[in-house]
Amino acid sequence: MNHKVAFSFADGKTLFFPVQPNEILLDAALRNGINIPLDCREGVCGTCQGRCESGDYSQDYVDEEALSSQDLQQRKMLTCQTRVKSDAAFYFDFASSLCNASGPEQLSGTVTEVRQVSASTAILHLDLGPTNPLDFLPGQYARLLIPGTESKRSYSFANRPSSGNQLQFLIRLLPDGVMSNYIRERCQVGDNIALEAPLGAFYLRHVAKPLILVAGGTGLSALLGMLDELAERGCPQPVHLYYGVRDDADLCERARIDAYAERIPGFRYTEVVSDPSEQWTGKRGYIAEHFDIAELHDAPADMYVCGPPPMVESIKSWLQSQALDSVHLYYEKFTESNI
Repeated sequence: MNHKVAFSFADGKTLFFPVQPNEILLDAALRNGINIPLDCREGVCGTCQGRCESGDYSQDYVDEEALSSQDLQQRKMLTCQTRVKSDAAFYFDFASSLCNASGPEQLSGTVTEVRQVSASTAILHLDLGPTNPLDFLPGQYARLLIPGTESKRSYSFANRPSSGNQLQFLIRLLPDGVMSNYIRERCQVGDNIALEAPLGAFYLRHVAKPLILVAGGTGLSALLGMLDELAERGCPQPVHLYYGVRDDADLCERARIDAYAERIPGFRYTEVVSDPSEQWTGKRGYIAEHFDIAELHDAPADMYVCGPPPMVESIKSWLQSQALDSVHLYYEKFTESNI
């Protein structure tokens, strides 16, 4: 049975292709039109190196001059010597244009549902149809063309890839925004929405350490996709989701989040509201004020943060101030459009 492999690049583009059993990864990439830079093809020069972000693999031969023992521990690999043993994702620290690879797919989806899930958030469901299934990594995003306009907006997938080619997006509703006005005033089941995807270098990596997931506002969308993946495939590590909003009326998808506790062993969930109503009895302030310091100091962890730039920067500064070098930070800053 073939394995599905994703190659992600520094320009945020991701390419998917099948790899046959026991096939050299480079051969599979070239066969699918992905021309990874190469030179010796003998495991010596290191030109074709990348890093395995998830999945199982082996390497036939790697010269110590090409990859050090520390490189190997960090899951760096040579494409010309790698054989995948499962579905896998690899990252390359150069632009996809070096591979003469095509960009994200140009697609069209049909609206199957649009629903307001909080005071400031709607969830949009799209059906891409049975042909050309879209592959993406949980955490990535799509760029949507807003019907009746020339404007495009980017939204993280709020689900994992599905066999039915269904997509979900959390949409922040502004008082007067191009997408917000479309959602409130014109969006109907049956509308067609053009989009390009997948995009982004923020996605779930190989899970070998406890996970700390941190969402600000509709940054929750990307983390829902990751949680769907963890629930579906199983997770050997504890997972703690922190979800912060300005007003408690902005909290959404709470029943869905609660359901993860039944599917992901060791799942924990913390809500934080920075400017709550008088009725709010939960945690107040900012997320970093409520991190479990003991949890972060006990063992190395991977932290995924998605939200507005000020929130991301505050968490980065907090980690530095606490000297938590054992926490590996992955983050996605999204700029909230005001129009």
